[in-house]
Amino acid sequence: MSWTSKQLFFLVAGFALNLMLLVHSQDDQSDTGESKSTSPSYSDEYQRPYESVRSFPEGARNCYKINVTRGNKYLIRASFLYGNYDSQDKLPEFELHLGPNLWDTVSLETYEYMDKELIYVPLRNYIHVCLVNTSSGVPFISALELRNLANTSYQVETGPLALVSRNDTGQTPDSRTFIRYPDDILDRQWDPYDDPDDWTQLNTASPINSESDDPYQIPSVVMRTASTPKNPSDSLIIVLSLPDKDAEYYSYLHFAEVESLQLNQSRLQQVSDGASTSEPFAPRYLSRNTIYDPYPRRSGGKYVNISITRAENSTLPPILNAFEIYMVKHLVEAETNQEDVDAIASIKSTYNIKRNWQGDPCAPQDYVWQGVKCNYQEFEPRIISLDLSSSGLTGEIAAYISNLTMIQYLDLSNNNLTGPIPEFLSKFQNLIVLAKFPTALRTIDWSTSQLSLVCERATASNKNSSRLSLEWITCAPSY
Repeated sequence: MSWTSKQLFFLVAGFALNLMLLVHSQDDQSDTGESKSTSPSYSDEYQRPYESVRSFPEGARNCYKINVTRGNKYLIRASFLYGNYDSQDKLPEFELHLGPNLWDTVSLETYEYMDKELIYVPLRNYIHVCLVNTSSGVPFISALELRNLANTSYQVETGPLALVSRNDTGQTPDSRTFIRYPDDILDRQWDPYDDPDDWTQLNTASPINSESDDPYQIPSVVMRTASTPKNPSDSLIIVLSLPDKDAEYYSYLHFAEVESLQLNQSRLQQVSDGASTSEPFAPRYLSRNTIYDPYPRRSGGKYVNISITRAENSTLPPILNAFEIYMVKHLVEAETNQEDVDAIASIKSTYNIKRNWQGDPCAPQDYVWQGVKCNYQEFEPRIISLDLSSSGLTGEIAAYISNLTMIQYLDLSNNNLTGPIPEFLSKFQNLIVLAKFPTALRTIDWSTSQLSLVCERATASNKNSSRLSLEWITCAPSY
């Protein structure tokens, strides 16, 4: 399924909702998956987008292809609410992939919804989001969303960032509110933080200003509340668990002074993550600023531990308005060579191939496309073999095959191909085998070929002639 996004993309159970600047293209629809409705008890509670799911009972890997702008920064969110859509009352477990790489495992332990969120800069003009069956239940998805972010936000020197926690601090227990679009124009989801008992809340009715070029654009409603320790001498301490004891993470702490300080008052504070401590700073009155380290930190024990302390000479304790924690995801699997991807996609489109060809053709190796073999010795996998035998192909041999420049084996047998044998088949330097061709196809003038071919059933008298005409021939290089 292919989509084009501009600023906001929102896919619900396989169908698009027109929100903000949504542009979608259905010229490459996938016929995989089934749309199902969740149980009314869940759809009534959660409403859209959790009223339905798209499940994938067939195939090991099913993917969505979303067209993007290479080099731009995106927030990608996949949402899941089982809602007993299949009446089996059994929670599944499956994998979520970004391209050929594992994004996360979707392990639903309760009937609550689950979001998986990633900040990513694509290296190509599309991304694949795939659901992978691990024999622990049928994969499904409730919603898939894409948001444009400013390239100057969340700047890191490592891989994509997987959301661990995004919280609004300082909400009072009787007014705890989940915040997202339209309050957040980037549609980030802000959960109310469960402030510890030794914290207290501050707030203001005045709006919190953001500069026009502010890359983070934290909602004013989030920044109008803040937490501070009840004991002025105490620190604000955030402790969060990570799924991996060796995980690298980034923290983004958002501050704004919500109290109008008197001349004899000051609020100076510092941030420490156990490895380094920031310089003292004063949150700006009704104006947001963000503190973050441009380099990743290693958890060293599966826990993030951040302290916001009162600096020397400060008369007031520290405050915190909101924070975000992200874990670095290392994408180790390279995608298939782009020229090979374009060629095989054009072949698929030309012949309207119905195989479950989704996602990356070669990677990961466990999910290589049916009939495709690849070479993994280079950084980018290359397609070296294509078996399209007995695939119901009609028409002429697709010229796009010539763009598979590393191909060594091609099988087009048992199809209904017509027209001439294209000249490009004689020019493959690495060709080992060409499949059978009927006499209905004009033979090649081998005299100009870069590679001499010997064909089965060719007699000694005609084997080296410039033209061959046989009922069925299988050709291989002559050395």
